[in-house]
Amino acid sequence: MFTKIWMGFGVLLLRLLIGGLIIGLVVWILSSTWFAWHDRGPVSAAEQIPPGESAMSQEIIQTAIRIVDQHRESTRYLRDAHAKAHGCVNAEVQVLSDLAPALRQGVFTEAGKTWQATMRLSNGNPFPQFDAVTDARGMAIKLLDVPGAQLLEDKPERKEQDFVMFSHPNFFVSDVAEYQQNIAAQATGQTWQAFFPTWWNPRSWQLRHLLIAHATLAPAPSSPTEATYYSVSPYKFGSANAKFRVKPDPQSCPEYTLAPQNEKLPNFLRNALNQRLSADRIPACFVLQIQRQDPSKYMPIEDTSIEWKESDAPFETVAKVRVPAQDFDTPALNLACDNQSFNPWFGVAAHRPIGGINRLRKAVYEAVSDYRHSRNAGQ
Repeated sequence: MFTKIWMGFGVLLLRLLIGGLIIGLVVWILSSTWFAWHDRGPVSAAEQIPPGESAMSQEIIQTAIRIVDQHRESTRYLRDAHAKAHGCVNAEVQVLSDLAPALRQGVFTEAGKTWQATMRLSNGNPFPQFDAVTDARGMAIKLLDVPGAQLLEDKPERKEQDFVMFSHPNFFVSDVAEYQQNIAAQATGQTWQAFFPTWWNPRSWQLRHLLIAHATLAPAPSSPTEATYYSVSPYKFGSANAKFRVKPDPQSCPEYTLAPQNEKLPNFLRNALNQRLSADRIPACFVLQIQRQDPSKYMPIEDTSIEWKESDAPFETVAKVRVPAQDFDTPALNLACDNQSFNPWFGVAAHRPIGGINRLRKAVYEAVSDYRHSRNAGQ
């Protein structure tokens, strides 16, 4: 009797499992079909600003400042994102000498030109944590002594061009409205609300964005120099629109194998960077690439959750990036790194940031940077 009941229970569980797999397969097929139908071109090559975006940006600024207050270290105020740096290093960005005429735009106009630059490598989280924790990784590059009028007219003395990137090709929010929802959930510690704002209404669930966030929070690379970084949001590239990517270019540097790192240490990524550049005195090499928008394909400007497919528009190399051997990990240099500001709006009109997330950055980056620097003044 007992055996018969137990076998019947097993058969029921097997049927439930098979039924669940069938339902999951059907849902996957239907959702894939729907996205294939919905996410297709053509798209606009011009920005489209929704109503209420400015008001939402002001609310986001207040929330971001609240996060800065929550995550300060003792009396020192940190960034609202990418708070933990692995280091700021000197770099050289050399425009290709044989660059095609159509790609000679902005800071890439002069073929063979070498720009001196600063590069910041970081974790993405707004709170410093062990490097082994899954996270996005960031790279920001600042070209120095860039001639021409700056986009921010109140800061004409900067003479810079910044490229701000992180280690995933698309973002887990589409626009400013979703970013407002996401950052509000972060500030209250109820992160599930970022993707399930109303749990009783499945139509409000953002499962695709949850999957993007899960993919973004990846295990740490063996070194910050061995990851690929993406602009995620688009920029002007002369008269075209484009996204940027920086990826390792090991064949342009001496052959190097990083010694195994103790990944249980809280700052093993900084240690790996220090091992290569300072101890072993081996430079790191990258290529800087652009991906130009083809408006006949589904490559939208206003939705940063959509990855621009390489099959629709390949990346094209416009410059080589070289990080020479150097000593960067000193108290003075680390403090200077912490005080350094990177902003996609630090730059020239030929590379003007476009799209809702970039418009938001213009307001938020400057407000949070000013707040953080005013609190840290004199420290």
